[in-house]
Amino acid sequence: MKVSVIVPTYRRTADLARCLAALDAQERRADEVIVIARHNDYATLDWLRTCEVNRPDPRRWIMLVRKPGVVAAYNLGIESALGDVLCFTGDDAAPHSDWIARIARAFESDPALGGLGGRDVVHECNGIAQGRKLPVGLVRWYGRTIGNHHIGHGAARKVQVLKGVNMAFRRDAIGTLRFDRRLRGTGAQVHCEMAFSLEIERRGWTLIYDPSLLVEHFPAPPGNEGPRLAFNDAAFYNASFNLRLIMCEYLTPPGRWAFVVYSTLIGEHADPGFLRALSQGFEHGGMALALRKWRVGLRAMRGAWRAAR
Repeated sequence: MKVSVIVPTYRRTADLARCLAALDAQERRADEVIVIARHNDYATLDWLRTCEVNRPDPRRWIMLVRKPGVVAAYNLGIESALGDVLCFTGDDAAPHSDWIARIARAFESDPALGGLGGRDVVHECNGIAQGRKLPVGLVRWYGRTIGNHHIGHGAARKVQVLKGVNMAFRRDAIGTLRFDRRLRGTGAQVHCEMAFSLEIERRGWTLIYDPSLLVEHFPAPPGNEGPRLAFNDAAFYNASFNLRLIMCEYLTPPGRWAFVVYSTLIGEHADPGFLRALSQGFEHGGMALALRKWRVGLRAMRGAWRAAR
């Protein structure tokens, strides 16, 4: 079984160096590592050329993408890769040394396995994100999403959604499927792996989350839409639109209408509905910002409803 690793990168040479070093140190090396770089990211391209001169690696390929965003990079990786299993990680991640070996064994032992993911140990704000959660990677019938990939624990189990920094898919499960080009954003294109995972599951393949399959994750600002921890209208709208578009197309008809009510009134912590926005405003201050998020979410819902198939 051949294994390909796809690594999108953009203006993070120090992070990319750490990622590629971790891939070089794997117990079971990938049959190919495909680095997807933006065509005008000259700093990264110069660094990669220097690496090829100083330490050539016949298993490493550099592909150039012109369209911004991780969706275009992922799709180019899928179309370029030759592996039976396609692994995805980020330039801001460092997979543990047994990462590829464990992935290969899992797919070899279970022919029904369509996708496999694991925990990303998040390094942020001078520490590591803490917590232990059993529910991971789920979508409720009314559209509530549960992530928790970075703090999942327990045994390996079936899920519905994998996380982009630590996921792998069987080539046969992917087939002609590609990451949705309609999703918005110029960097991370938030929730793109959710749409992809849900479609793999819809086609009858099993998705497994194994919290012992680890990558170290050093999150960087998501593209050029603004700092990760600062509020940005464009980035917030794009993430909200993407989630709503996915739910409008994935959920059953009753689920879609329930999702409209749920997201408008309750919503999630990062994407609040009206009542949650009021609660956040009273509890933490910043009522104007909380209600601003709610209004942006309403605009995103209207846009997603029109864009849904």
